[in-house]
Amino acid sequence: MSDIPETEPARVQSYWWCAGFGDTLIWSRLDVYDTGVADVFGATGDYLRYDDETAARMALLDADFREFDGLDEEDAAIMGFDLDTMEPPRAESDEELLPLMVHKIARGLG
Repeated sequence: MSDIPETEPARVQSYWWCAGFGDTLIWSRLDVYDTGVADVFGATGDYLRYDDETAARMALLDADFREFDGLDEEDAAIMGFDLDTMEPPRAESDEELLPLMVHKIARGLG
């Protein structure tokens, strides 16, 4: 038995995903760790853990989320926003990020 403490896995990549519901844009962040495990931080403040990145991506797609970096202007228009004026939320911590994970949009106005 080792006296070396276990370390937290290191996040190696983060991807922002979004879904449009009526006049609301919901954000989720997919984090991939050096262990291969992935989790999704969503607008409810929960972290959903997945065995790997593929499983997390499939779950997001099943919930009608789309990867933000993969959207084009047409996709964004269908979701009700102007791609050039929208960016994923930013904050110093997940606690500060949580209230920014739900964004009201004015459909048809960008």
